[in-house]
Amino acid sequence: MIVNYTADGWQIIYQQAHGQLAAQLAWHWQPFGPSDRWVGLLSAIAQHDDEQRNWDGHYGLTPAGAPANFTMKEFSLEQAESLMRAARFQGRWRSLLTSMHLSTLYESLRGENKTTDAFLDDQQTSQSQWRKQLKVNKQEAQQAYDLMHWCDRLSLILCRHELPEMSRALEIYTGQDGQRYDVVRPSDNRPVTVTPWPFREDSFTVSVEASILRQLQFKDDTELATSLREAPIETLTWNFQKP
Repeated sequence: MIVNYTADGWQIIYQQAHGQLAAQLAWHWQPFGPSDRWVGLLSAIAQHDDEQRNWDGHYGLTPAGAPANFTMKEFSLEQAESLMRAARFQGRWRSLLTSMHLSTLYESLRGENKTTDAFLDDQQTSQSQWRKQLKVNKQEAQQAYDLMHWCDRLSLILCRHELPEMSRALEIYTGQDGQRYDVVRPSDNRPVTVTPWPFREDSFTVSVEASILRQLQFKDDTELATSLREAPIETLTWNFQKP
């Protein structure tokens, strides 16, 4: 889960909700490629953070008893393998994109232990097989994955309240084609904008739900889980507009 500190507690956004926000952002792009692959790409984006083990009730606490942000969690091979198993039931295209995402996230762990290395090797082998079977070249696969990574990154910027102040620009992501995109929030409360503008509409709105906790510390995961189930929900929205 994504944990934001507030003046009187915590704002919690589940990673699955963050994935849905990423898919909303992708939906506003101009579709490319065959329709089945476009829908598969949207599915991969929406579900890229699913399959956390026992996620409802096992959120995790810091040593001080605060809700643990997802960045504080160690790599879970079990979750990664479960995510790949789930992707298999939606086909090779979603499996390819999900596998590319896991490689991007965890390739830096190579060399730490043999089990992780074997998983990473398997992703590379599977990706090559899926591209061949689907008759998709590396450039086409990378174009699709770049959008997945782009939407994941922008969704995290929004969910973690990382939009810079005073109309400063923040890089979202630069893909393999070298195109850089920046997000800007004007200082006078005008809508958020992206340059260059990649969306098919001139303006749109996206949203995500957040749970509000007004308790700073929890004795254990069970108490945190109970508080989250009973917590009030607020909807966070962002208006985007072409510059």
